[in-house]
Amino acid sequence: MSGAERGNKAVVFAYHNVGARCLRVLLAHGVDVALVVTHEDNPNENIWFEHVADVARDYGIPTITPDDPNQPEVAEGIAELAPDFFFSFYYRLMLKSTLLAIPKRGGYNMHGSLLPKYRGRVPVNWAVIHGEQETGASLHRMVEKPDAGEIVAQQAVPILPDDTAGEVFNKVTLAAEMTLDAALPGLLSGTAPHVMPNLTQGAYFGGRRPEDGRIDWSRPAAEVHNLIRAVAPPYPGAFFDLGGHRIRVLGSRSLCLPTLDLPQDDGKALLIRHEGRLFARCGDGGIVRISALELDGQPLDPAELPDRLGGNPISLLP
Repeated sequence: MSGAERGNKAVVFAYHNVGARCLRVLLAHGVDVALVVTHEDNPNENIWFEHVADVARDYGIPTITPDDPNQPEVAEGIAELAPDFFFSFYYRLMLKSTLLAIPKRGGYNMHGSLLPKYRGRVPVNWAVIHGEQETGASLHRMVEKPDAGEIVAQQAVPILPDDTAGEVFNKVTLAAEMTLDAALPGLLSGTAPHVMPNLTQGAYFGGRRPEDGRIDWSRPAAEVHNLIRAVAPPYPGAFFDLGGHRIRVLGSRSLCLPTLDLPQDDGKALLIRHEGRLFARCGDGGIVRISALELDGQPLDPAELPDRLGGNPISLLP
């Protein structure tokens, strides 16, 4: 059977910017998208990304937002469409075996890491937390175990030392678009390679909560900096409490730092203003510059924090 004779009807499970961009790629390649399954927005979440439902509506594609797509009545409705493919692009719910058995030519997911590394939730944030120098996007076959199927294509992107997770996510969004655009002709024609990953080379990671952004200044400077940039806006932000105040650190820098003449009081972590900028000495003696912060929910020039807290330097540990 030639590629032209192969079916290319798809049901797409999608959310977020990656979902919106990849849905457009499918349409550009002539894929017959019969249905888009997406999510209702969570009113408690910062919705900074594009709505897949808006893209589907713009192209006249039917859309549903089930609480659980694995429910029998939902699965039956999808099966009636007789799709050739499923595509999942940043959809937040797992598709179980009954659902995955529906598409005649299989289901494929776009994951925001270089699989098999960083399987599971929020892979971009975890890559930044761990100080990775690159990540990327991976198109892979969906199986019941998450992020464990054969890899069809990947695209790497760099993570620079001061990149935030939001900035890296923008790179990964483009990488996902490029990966799908390059791989789709082979996938539709049945000639795309499928390579089983070595799952021992990576691990699963779970979701993160706002409380996970609490800064422990006794940790090494590189670790503190990685946490700050991994949860910087549009994510909830890193924070610490001092003198009855909640201080949210929204940005930090690790490059081009000056040599500071800091008190050596047993190497304790300190905040110090120097030449109009705010720096933190961390548990290993390393320095991080605080480039943006909020004090009790209000934006504040970082250099003003010592005056507001009544000292310079300020001890960050008991």
